[in-house]
Amino acid sequence: MALKHSYSVLAPVYDMIVRGPLDGVRRKSLARLKDIENKEILVNGIGTGLDIDYLPPGARYTGSDITPPMLKRAEKRAYKAGIDIRLKCADSLHLPFANESFDIIIMHLILAVVPDPERALLEAERVLKDGGSIYILDKFLKPGQLAPVRRGINTVLRHVATRTDVIFEQVLSHSSHLHVISDEPALAGGWFRLIELAKKRS
Repeated sequence: MALKHSYSVLAPVYDMIVRGPLDGVRRKSLARLKDIENKEILVNGIGTGLDIDYLPPGARYTGSDITPPMLKRAEKRAYKAGIDIRLKCADSLHLPFANESFDIIIMHLILAVVPDPERALLEAERVLKDGGSIYILDKFLKPGQLAPVRRGINTVLRHVATRTDVIFEQVLSHSSHLHVISDEPALAGGWFRLIELAKKRS
């Protein structure tokens, strides 16, 4: 089942699945947003809009997601929260934005969901301005980590919800101008990580 269709099915129950412990980590991730007045910020893979309640005011926000039912829920959440955000149906592997359109990109629980995380990060790099930042929250295996259970269940989960075998360092190695600013464990013994990247051409 294509992820677009599986997440359309999951949309009504998605919040119940991913909320709880992830709320605090999501809040911590978005607390990293500083000096954002009039900045262009992309919430890439916004889903049902669980980030919206924690977005600080002052920036110009765009939210993208490949699943229309998820965007419908994000639209309702944005209206309720009073957040002005432009929502667009878009594939993270083929973003419909010009090069260097955004000052900041938020990627929460997206790199370990898409079938080609390397391509997704390259697309984020393309639409990010030089000197811009990418804030990532996701689950990644460590280089060389065996994790037989996580790798085993990936054969099923990757087709319906998420991948459990993504190694961030391998994903990042395909990007030419992204550099790690910080990388810290966030949840589940460090499986979930908070990562900040900066784009610097050199």
